[in-house]
Amino acid sequence: MMSEKRRLHPAAILFTIVKMFKELIFTIGVGFFAFKEEGMAYFIIGGSALVIIALSFGILSWYRYTYRVEDEELRIEHGIIIRRKRYISKNRIQSIDLTQNVVHRLFKLVKVNIETAGSGMGSEASLKAVKLKTGEALREELKTAKKAATIESADAEQMEQDFPSETITKRRLFVAGTTSGSIGIIFIIFSVVFSDLDQFIPDSYYENTFNTIIGFSIIIITILVLALLLLLWLLGIAGTMIKYGNFTITKHPDELLITRGLLEKKQTTIPLRRIQAVGINESIIRQPFGYVTVYAEVAGGSIQKGEDFSTILFPIMKRTEVDDFLTKLLPEYVSERNKLKGLPAQAKTFYLVRSSMLLMLVAIAMLFLFPQFIWAPIIVLLLCMYIGLLRYKDAGFRIDGERLTLRSRVINRKTIILFHKRIQSFESKQYWLQKRASVATLKASIVSSFGAGTHYKIKDLSVDDAMEIADWYSFRDY
Repeated sequence: MMSEKRRLHPAAILFTIVKMFKELIFTIGVGFFAFKEEGMAYFIIGGSALVIIALSFGILSWYRYTYRVEDEELRIEHGIIIRRKRYISKNRIQSIDLTQNVVHRLFKLVKVNIETAGSGMGSEASLKAVKLKTGEALREELKTAKKAATIESADAEQMEQDFPSETITKRRLFVAGTTSGSIGIIFIIFSVVFSDLDQFIPDSYYENTFNTIIGFSIIIITILVLALLLLLWLLGIAGTMIKYGNFTITKHPDELLITRGLLEKKQTTIPLRRIQAVGINESIIRQPFGYVTVYAEVAGGSIQKGEDFSTILFPIMKRTEVDDFLTKLLPEYVSERNKLKGLPAQAKTFYLVRSSMLLMLVAIAMLFLFPQFIWAPIIVLLLCMYIGLLRYKDAGFRIDGERLTLRSRVINRKTIILFHKRIQSFESKQYWLQKRASVATLKASIVSSFGAGTHYKIKDLSVDDAMEIADWYSFRDY
């Protein structure tokens, strides 16, 4: 029991100081460059005063921060001058996540994030550093609100062994890294960083390096570019392996528990009642190899948990393994998703025109302005038309009782499985060209991360199919 007042681990002082300096790093940098020529002594004096203030604030904040569990509530009191009290009822708690960065793991500590339905953009409460055992005990105690607290420990241990779970293998993790497509993101980061660094590099060194590279032969320059791309690719693999290393998902009676991370270990709990839909994402890189990512749209929570505003249930698996995975963890979402009803033939024209119209205008402009480069927009135009054809072929839907499966593609192919009771709104509309072709666009919306809505749209369904889904949603003749 945790009815007595407790303080965070003293390492919380360090986290508070580091956070302060992270927020002030831009100001400190500006001050350093402003005073480096003259007045460095003032900068040192000011910096020393800042360190003393940060240290004092960190110690006082740690001393004044207490927490305890009492009367079915988590009670937190904090504040140096103004005392603030926050009481969080167990019944309001949606999830309790445990996170360990490198410093946490060094001291066997954990950060406890507590989220409620109204957490919004951040956690309802965050205990920066507590002992790992204390964090786990706190999580168990806060989760007992709706449980009969008489489960014998031996039975609990037996139940723990029986909980179904899935763990990613190192080979799959490597495949996930090689096909993550993060090379582009890392390249952009490199470009931004180096574009800012050039102002700190001496001009003579910069010019000498540039002249040396220009003096290389085409072969050497090609090798250097390939080496850079290889380095970025390896960094992408390393980033994926660090992020999803030791990924394990376990199903408990009322929730899913996800553990992941090599450097920063995270434990995320997802109450089953908050899952609004389950999706299968097939990236255009992984799809030819038969690999997919399984994710869930989860209502409530904070944006900090977001994985592109969704929660990854499993980073990568074979397409043929999805049914076994869902049968083990979320059997109600197993569907005949490969037997979808597609779009009518007249919809193909809409998809081809929609995906290539802008490039056609560019190609026409290039033809008059730079006819020698007309081949470039034509190649891109053909590629866009191919993507449009894929979008047409992949789009479709299926109704199984109270379950609706929708599939669409922008670049990646996404299949979403949602239940009737989870759909917050449904919309079907036509513009005049669609009316002439007897097709319509439908949009189904659900509540998703941090209370925002997520929308799923299928364009150019036949009017009869759109009406069938509308009847299903409104219970007409259902």
